[in-house]
Amino acid sequence: MRPISPWIRKYASLIPQSRPVLDLACGAGRHSLYLLDAGYDVTAVDINISSIAAYQEKVGLSIVEADLEKDRWPFSRGAFSGIVVVNYLWRPLFADIAESLTPGGILLYDTFALGNEKYGRPRNPDFLLAPGELAEFFGASLEIVDFFEGVVDEPSPACRQAIVARKPL
Repeated sequence: MRPISPWIRKYASLIPQSRPVLDLACGAGRHSLYLLDAGYDVTAVDINISSIAAYQEKVGLSIVEADLEKDRWPFSRGAFSGIVVVNYLWRPLFADIAESLTPGGILLYDTFALGNEKYGRPRNPDFLLAPGELAEFFGASLEIVDFFEGVVDEPSPACRQAIVARKPL
């Protein structure tokens, strides 16, 4: 399994334990398992759950199979104390993500930005964040705790953008 995002590792402890954490586009579940080990209940969602299905019996883990780019958003307003998104970008979900946080909930978002094309995939600008895009969108409804934009070396060289944001109480 690939390593945990350093951004998620750094800020996961800010997430309140009052409600489950959503691991959006969870893939094989590396962040879901990390959060479970940290004591959180986790809802893991992906279009293909075959990679995480091996962990379906883990206490505190709920797995949801959903095509978030075609189907309706399957979660209710205020359902999560934290939402984690890594290496995934579908801008039409931004408003749903913000609304699904409970007051005081934390969003941890870490994905690729423009400039990544020189490091590898993704190269398509539709899947790369514009400068300041996460802060601009989520800063309108959430309190920005930290924001990063630039080149990283870990876990591999890439141009990334990341945000930690809290839903106001």
